[in-house]
Amino acid sequence: MAIEIDTKGSNCPTPIIKTKMALKKMETGEEVRVETTDPASIVDFEEFCRATGNTLVESSEEAGVFVFIVRKTA
Repeated sequence: MAIEIDTKGSNCPTPIIKTKMALKKMETGEEVRVETTDPASIVDFEEFCRATGNTLVESSEEAGVFVFIVRKTA
């Protein structure tokens, strides 16, 4: 995993914006791991990946922290 982003304490759209900025700097096939405490991020990341063509590799939650791994495919 090349990039990790901690957006805990931030609400939408911050996690998506930071992910989008990171993906612009990445090569196809690389992954970014994002941590957030925003429950709305579950739907946000699904929609973001669907709209951009990137792959949501993993989505999990533990103790109120949501973790998303996105692979750049677009």
